[in-house]
Amino acid sequence: MAIHAPAHTVAVLTVSFAFLAAVNTAALASDGVSLSESTISWSTVNYAADAENGFVSGSLDKKSIVDRTFKTHVLENRYLKVTLVPEFGGRILSIIYKPTGHEQLYRTEVGVPYGMKAGVFYYDWLMVYGGIFPTFPDAEHGRTWLKPWDFKVVKESAGEVTVSMSLRDDFAYSAAPAQFLKGSTGIEATYYVTLKADRAALDARVVLKNPQSESIDYEYWTCTTLAPGSDPNNPRTTGGAEIIAPIEAYSTPRWSANLADGDETLGPSKSRFEKLRYFRNWPTMGIAYAAPDMQGGNFWGVINHDNEEGIIRIADNTVTRGLKMWTWGFPSFTNETDARTDPSEARPYVELWAGVSDQFFHRAKLPARGEVSIPETYSPTVGMSNVTAANENILINFSAAASGVSLQFFSIEPAKPMRVTLTRGDAILFNDTVKADPKSGNRISATIPAGGSGEQVRLTITTAEGKELIAAETRIK
Repeated sequence: MAIHAPAHTVAVLTVSFAFLAAVNTAALASDGVSLSESTISWSTVNYAADAENGFVSGSLDKKSIVDRTFKTHVLENRYLKVTLVPEFGGRILSIIYKPTGHEQLYRTEVGVPYGMKAGVFYYDWLMVYGGIFPTFPDAEHGRTWLKPWDFKVVKESAGEVTVSMSLRDDFAYSAAPAQFLKGSTGIEATYYVTLKADRAALDARVVLKNPQSESIDYEYWTCTTLAPGSDPNNPRTTGGAEIIAPIEAYSTPRWSANLADGDETLGPSKSRFEKLRYFRNWPTMGIAYAAPDMQGGNFWGVINHDNEEGIIRIADNTVTRGLKMWTWGFPSFTNETDARTDPSEARPYVELWAGVSDQFFHRAKLPARGEVSIPETYSPTVGMSNVTAANENILINFSAAASGVSLQFFSIEPAKPMRVTLTRGDAILFNDTVKADPKSGNRISATIPAGGSGEQVRLTITTAEGKELIAAETRIK
């Protein structure tokens, strides 16, 4: 659809919107949010763990697959269907974006233990399930990834459902490898998850409390396994996946140095974050850390360029300043095997971590009687090739060249009309009310008239009542 500039503007502009078909509009008609219970079955190869969760040597049998059933709690509104599994790591297992019907998170079809007796993980082994989950008080998936968390309903109404999953670190594994903390920390963790009726994003908040009269060394990381735009029955990162993060450089541990091949060197173990943005350029498994940290950036995530769907975490990354990036390497996609006939831990997903410290095994301190609160928003995106700014209201991809201005945006409250204004100096390039399209995304382009003044183009998006949702500037390239 073409919309022409109002008479007082000085630019010729083109705006394109793709609107939902009537059948999809009807499917999204419900305005409420609901909470229900269900179950989910998860397959793993056969293995055994002891009473302390340590792996029983010799118990692994990859030729035998068994099923486990977990109780789930499902939060749902007209935009999202969110599945929680408290009893296995207190995790958000699934986020389905209903306007497209696609999954945003990775989930392993067949769990496979690995790393046994390698001294890498707290229980000296690990098995990936997927989703989003809190890890503490140690690095490398921490102690709680396989623990049951207590589930409670905090608020339940037609407009909002908030639930919590909580756990206290009052346990310790006697055979934990040397690099991990000894004994229990007593830290009390609560993971609040909120879905509101009018929001196409999931809000969460991690609260960590130290009930003791002395400070505690600890680590906290939120682990996310991302596979946006996936088939819900086979969620996986595709070849078109790009890590979206507003960082310029990354560092690698010595054993992962080969990940940086092809990126410009910026110093010892430090490289420009260009090539490694793309999943297809990861030659093998490995770790990359934002260097030195997120530098105040408040978002990161993954966009699947095969269908331009993404999932973005929005948070105060001065609190979670660490960003750790991990994949099994692109061969996990190109050489993927049948999970049931040839089960393997190396599967195609992008694993991004948000930490209160900059790297694993760089511990922080939780003060005596202290508390840390980490709010997070997880927003899908559609029709966006990048994200240049984001907040709890809206995500944008905003750029300008001599020929014109380009804006892509995703509204977290799509049903609310907005006013979009683009200006260059005193010249109004675009100023109109728009209605967000939650299925296909939103794109606005405006030409820049010759002879204008100023090298910056300014964007303001407000509610229909004039409340600012986001403002940004971009330099004309």
